[in-house]
Amino acid sequence: MATKPLLCELHAHTTWSDGGLSVRALVDLYGRAGFDVLAITDHVVRSDQADFEQNDATLRSERFSVYLEEIEAHAERALLRYRMLVIPGLELTYDDPDPRRAAHTLALGLRSFIGLGGDLDAALGAAAAAGAVLIAAHPYTLAAAGAAARTTARFAEEPEWAAASVHRFEVCNRHDFFDWVAQARLPVVASGDFHRPEHLETWKTLVSAEPSEEAVLEHLRTGRPVSLTRLDAASRELIRAA
Repeated sequence: MATKPLLCELHAHTTWSDGGLSVRALVDLYGRAGFDVLAITDHVVRSDQADFEQNDATLRSERFSVYLEEIEAHAERALLRYRMLVIPGLELTYDDPDPRRAAHTLALGLRSFIGLGGDLDAALGAAAAAGAVLIAAHPYTLAAAGAAARTTARFAEEPEWAAASVHRFEVCNRHDFFDWVAQARLPVVASGDFHRPEHLETWKTLVSAEPSEEAVLEHLRTGRPVSLTRLDAASRELIRAA
């Protein structure tokens, strides 16, 4: 029997970093909208940068256990109330003045803290060793990065390194598409990169897997096909009625 595709948001932020909603409010927003899977991926930034101690929009190691406990508590509530899976994670946020070195990576299913110093590759290796599914976030080309809010061009500049370092790539982030990812025929997802309520109605990923965290992560890890869909008010009503 065919598995019903799961409607997934794989990239979402809360007030633990730079998101506008608490974990509770985010879970309720996505649960009421009919989602099957929500990954919470708050930012971890480079600890070797001068403004690290003054940056409140980031998770630190000493706060991670409380962050994880809050997500796990609301994951239990989400499953009971909405039949929605909530998966913990991080966005490994490696910014650099040189866009060719900058890259953000989602680490889904991560239950241990991964810090970021001056070496992104070490952080990706540690996250993969901890069992996380790694997704290249908003992988702009160098030409596009100049006009983008997030100047993350390393994945496009080093495609062979990128293909060996992560499991999937955002081919769409909100409404921005990354043609080079599609042209390279890399395994993809689409996400809303949620920070504010208007980011709910953006492109999302449909995953044909059993409704468990293990099954969803394994599907994403192994590069199996997914479908992409644009969520809007009309489609949300259809989801609620299903």
